[in-house]
Amino acid sequence: MSNRPLNHVRIRLLCRQLVTAIFSSSLLLPYLGIEPVQAQVTEFCQISSTAAQTKEKLRLSALKGNQDARKRYQGLIKQQAQELQKCRSRTWPNVQAVWLRLYPCDMKPGAIDQIMDRMVNRGYNEVYLEVFYDGRVLLPASANPTVWPSVIRTKGAEKVDLLATAIQKGRQRGLKVYGWLYTNNFGYNYALRRDREGAIARNGKGQTSLYVVDNGSQVFIDPYNEQAKRDYYRMVQEIVRRRPDGLLFDYVRYPRQAGSNSIATKVADLWLYTEATQAALFRRAQNQKGLELIRRFLSQGYVTPADINDVDRLYPQEGEPMWQGRIIPPQQKSLMTPTARQPILQMDLWLLAIAHSMQGIIDFVSLATHPAKQINIPTGVVFFPDGNQTVGQGYDSRLQPWDKFPNSLQWHPMSYATCGNVNCIVEQVERVLSMAQPGTKIIPALAGNWGESVSNRPPLEVQMQALRPFASKLKGVSHFAYSWQYPEHDSDRKSCRN
Repeated sequence: MSNRPLNHVRIRLLCRQLVTAIFSSSLLLPYLGIEPVQAQVTEFCQISSTAAQTKEKLRLSALKGNQDARKRYQGLIKQQAQELQKCRSRTWPNVQAVWLRLYPCDMKPGAIDQIMDRMVNRGYNEVYLEVFYDGRVLLPASANPTVWPSVIRTKGAEKVDLLATAIQKGRQRGLKVYGWLYTNNFGYNYALRRDREGAIARNGKGQTSLYVVDNGSQVFIDPYNEQAKRDYYRMVQEIVRRRPDGLLFDYVRYPRQAGSNSIATKVADLWLYTEATQAALFRRAQNQKGLELIRRFLSQGYVTPADINDVDRLYPQEGEPMWQGRIIPPQQKSLMTPTARQPILQMDLWLLAIAHSMQGIIDFVSLATHPAKQINIPTGVVFFPDGNQTVGQGYDSRLQPWDKFPNSLQWHPMSYATCGNVNCIVEQVERVLSMAQPGTKIIPALAGNWGESVSNRPPLEVQMQALRPFASKLKGVSHFAYSWQYPEHDSDRKSCRN
């Protein structure tokens, strides 16, 4: 009879014990018709097309200098802000957000007003604005002390602050504006710096993420590297100075790989081969035997009975090799032969490597969220609901330990599954709900468009209706993205055609 099912159960139990032990000791600190008398409210808190057209005409007239139109426009956006707040307070979801990226062309007068107006028209009361993405940061060039270039690098526009403007314009309309940041993905610009080579994550095959991610622009860093930590922390501090209504951290993981590489099955698949990560891993050893076996496992990818025998001979005064999180069952005696101990030690070393990789992500998120938490700005994490899974005896290559994120953070699971209907999307949300601690604020991110199916996903209203049974557990939903809802406008804004 095969022992594989028993071994599989044992692997899961050991992993749970080890990850729990290591994670417990972090290394860081309706529809609105605007009418003269009363607004009509229905399901989605959206503005009628007539009211939206009226508002747009006033905006355009105000841009041309018509002072009467300006006053009427300002009065209308204030009125709609109040109506939106009332509607969302009594309509599920109470939070309905949209993801947005701004471009240099959006510094044109009135451009951000138009975008924010459209968000109100669609019933949104929060905007998740990308402030750090693709190795660029949404800070003015004249006030950017970070190692990344500003999104706007147009000569003469050094003082333009799109982030501050978006926050102001959003709040005028009753919208909360969150900053949305890439996290462990620092972008290609970071890889161009010779003085940051040691901060870039590397696997046991000598590869960085530039070799394993298709578009070649994603550069994932070593979360244990002190320079990377300082660079990111400084950038977050500058974002926080603009006082957004919250911060969301995306790419809190390792690279997503394709094919057979999408499953990490051996230590060389892991992003452990940088100086800082290895130094932190070696510090987890609790005796000399443990340290020596960790070193050999990392360099060879395995340990042999001969390795175990060597370690026993080198340090005869010590008992079992020990490292943080390792638990020796009472029935397992150190008198066992090296051959009998080899599969146990090798499995425990593999689980240590996985847990250490995941802990780097946990610790980096803790560091990244600190500047916002200091002044009580809400923070959240954006993740794939299936990014933390075991697959056979391997692990999803993203090693995204979202189930270990604290409930002090908002959880934003990217529920983007595609199966032609809502079932797989609901399953992803249910998985997150089943693993969340009590009190966790969960806001699923849905991909799609209103009124039509996109990329094999049902319309947004159909997806939301499918999640309605979980309304008591879901504080809101978000929609990816503005660019999906207004593709032509998004394209025009990229090239300044609008």
